[in-house]
Amino acid sequence: MNKIAYYIIYCWMYCHAILPLPVLYIFSDILFFPTYYVARYRRKMVRKNMVNAFPDKSKSEIIRLEKAFYRNFCDYWFETMKLIHISDKEMKKRMKFKNIELVNQLMQDGNSGMMYLGHFGNWEWVTSISLWTDPSITLAQIYRPLRNQTFDRLFLDIRKRFGSVGIPKENTLREMVKMRRDNKKTLTGFMSDQTPSPKNIHYWSTFLNQETAVFTGVERIARQTGFYVFYLDITSIKRGYYEAECILLSDNPKATGDFEITEKYIRMMEQTILRNPASWLWTHNRWKYKI
Repeated sequence: MNKIAYYIIYCWMYCHAILPLPVLYIFSDILFFPTYYVARYRRKMVRKNMVNAFPDKSKSEIIRLEKAFYRNFCDYWFETMKLIHISDKEMKKRMKFKNIELVNQLMQDGNSGMMYLGHFGNWEWVTSISLWTDPSITLAQIYRPLRNQTFDRLFLDIRKRFGSVGIPKENTLREMVKMRRDNKKTLTGFMSDQTPSPKNIHYWSTFLNQETAVFTGVERIARQTGFYVFYLDITSIKRGYYEAECILLSDNPKATGDFEITEKYIRMMEQTILRNPASWLWTHNRWKYKI
């Protein structure tokens, strides 16, 4: 049954993916109204998160920001569908990576790298970084498996569109050690702006005006392995166009202090969001745990 559901959904998405993005954005504009006004998808959570993050904004300003977020959220779905049928040339035109030569240069020594990023812009398009990196580098991404097996397989296939390797969150360290043992030079992406489980809360930081529990696993692995640590600073240029700058956080993580790298990431992620708040994913309950 899961296999049948997968092919039905995939075919439906493919029929959309073959359309030009300007046409898909018309569908996105249509989808905005039932999503925001009728289904009101997670609107209470979005409003709560925005009000707490921006206590100085008026109600009208929050509502404008809220609507802008939902428009971007609808764009995200159609842009993600487009990954099924988009040329490398168009992808490189719409998702550009700055300072990627730094990554390629540093990793010439055979060492691997880890890259922080967040749910900003269209994070699914970040998988196209393999079009910019040296062919000797294996691209990997850590993901949290979805409960629905059909959608889990579908999103995993979409994310592998440009040749990256998907690693389930619970297998992170084991798979990274295995690839290192196999002499694979890897650049592994971590979405680290979500809420850690209670047993994995080891550090709190002020983030968007709130005390926030943050992931520390990336730093822990980096300090064990000595892998280079980067941050991917994504900017929404205009509709359907993004730019991502690779920023080095540490070229010697073993020499850093406790939570130093984690704090650097949190501050940079916050700056990315404040530059264009509507492009961040506000629907998650990121502040459900209190210090």
